[in-house]
Formats: sequence, C-alpha cells, structure tokens
Amino acid sequence: MAPAQPTRILVVAHRTASTPVLLDEIGRRARAAPCAFALLIPDAPKRKGADWTLEDAIPLLEREAQGRVRGLVGGPDPFEAVERAMREEDFDEIIVSPLREQRSRWRRRDLVHRIAGLGLPVTVVVQRQKSIIDVLDDSISMK
Repeated sequence: MAPAQPTRILVVAHRTASTPVLLDEIGRRARAAPCAFALLIPDAPKRKGADWTLEDAIPLLEREAQGRVRGLVGGPDPFEAVERAMREEDFDEIIVSPLREQRSRWRRRDLVHRIAGLGLPVTVVVQRQKSIIDVLDDSISMK
C-alpha cells in the first residue's frame, strides 16, 4: 500500500501568523493526518514586514506542523496573492487567519468569501477575544 499523500494546506495570515489559535489549528491538523503547509503573507506593504513575519512565524509553525513550512510573500492585493499561489502550486485546502472583525481589512474586503469562491475548502481561524477571566489572569501573571 502506498503512503498517503499529505494534504497540501495554504495558510493565509500576516499579523496573526504566530497566534496561539492558528498554531493550535496547525498542530491539530498535523497530528490528525500527514500535511504539508505553506504560509502566505499576502499583503505586507513592505517586503521587510513580510520577512519579519516569516522569520518570526515559520519556526513556531514548523514546531506545530512537525515539519517544514514554506514561506510565500504576495503582493499588495491579498486576493490576487492567494490566486497566484494557487496557480503556481496545487493546494488541497486553505486556512485563513484574519484579525478580529472590528480590525480586519480582509473582512471588510470580503476576502474569506472571495477565497471560498476559488473552489477549495476554506477554514477561518480567528483569535478569540479575551474574556474578563483571561484579562485578570494576564494581570496576575505579570505581577
């Protein structure tokens, strides 16, 4: 029996690329089945910002993925960056990690629905807002 081909997952994130909720999702996927991940930073206004995000996030993602994670940088338009990544490589699904709703340009541009229209399964991973318990726990641990 031939070994299973890994599920090829495009992770679309920028400022959320190393958040606990996204790292947890990557780890969960990697433990469930063989996966190959690529992180796309789709709309960094300056290349330096994308490089910093990749440098910071890739080691954390690789630890959770239990393997190599490739870094990709898109242009100024996030949807066009996702389209280009899909044209250049075969992916089986996409994980999108926008900022929370009130702060997200991607949500205002309806990026998630536009990406879903490209025909691949899309999972949205959003950092949850802190509860009052989380805030109190944070303030206690800082003392």
